[in-house]
Amino acid sequence: MTATPAGMPESVLITGGTAGLGAEFARQLAARGANLVLVARNEARLAESAARLRADTGVRVETLAADLLQDDGVVRVIDRLADESAPVGTLINNAGHGLRAGFADSPLQDELDLLRIHVTVPIALAHTAVQGMRRRGRGHIINVASVAGFTPRGSYSTAKAAMIHFSRWANLQYRSEGITVTAVCPGYTHTEFHQRMHLDTRQIPGWMWLDADVVVRDGLRDAAAGKAVSIPSARYKALAVLARTLPPALVGRIASRGR
Repeated sequence: MTATPAGMPESVLITGGTAGLGAEFARQLAARGANLVLVARNEARLAESAARLRADTGVRVETLAADLLQDDGVVRVIDRLADESAPVGTLINNAGHGLRAGFADSPLQDELDLLRIHVTVPIALAHTAVQGMRRRGRGHIINVASVAGFTPRGSYSTAKAAMIHFSRWANLQYRSEGITVTAVCPGYTHTEFHQRMHLDTRQIPGWMWLDADVVVRDGLRDAAAGKAVSIPSARYKALAVLARTLPPALVGRIASRGR
């Protein structure tokens, strides 16, 4: 944990910080002594998560209830990131969701909301975070993407591909100023993500599943090393290579089986 020249410890801000990978990032970082700012929509769940983290680790945990699909929610998080009296040294863009139906079968607003939560909002938050990080000469941004971003698989893959490319560019652009940007790209992970979509995952082979603690551990390690892209596990690294080298039509057929 680093501190500003004034001595105020920097915090880690995590969107979607009460569930799934966001909650695991919070647990692992709190165990390392990092102070946290948890962002989520559900105030009761925020309070419960914060109380548990404080009791288990003794770190400072702020909560910020905000719906990132609403302009006022995004503004609240931007304002927190811009508050130099309590600086955020690490931003983890984790909030997101999937869609059960395919592109043409989903309502247009659902598709636009998907792109907003996975692309527009993370880039808006990163834009604000980078301002303070440049002044302080250091900082980390972790964008939770997906190995799906390497495959042609609808708007979810499109959004994740955008964040992978953004992270690669931003890591090159700002690392000379002490700022690293990392896209963490897991495959199927044991979280609430698929349950919330009401998807039947029984057809997905067991070997394709990852544990959230492994994804987060590897992501934090790769971010600390300054890597632009983190792909947890050797099997998904291999699948990502295949996705970039095999014919797109074949990759698309294979990827569609796991929807």
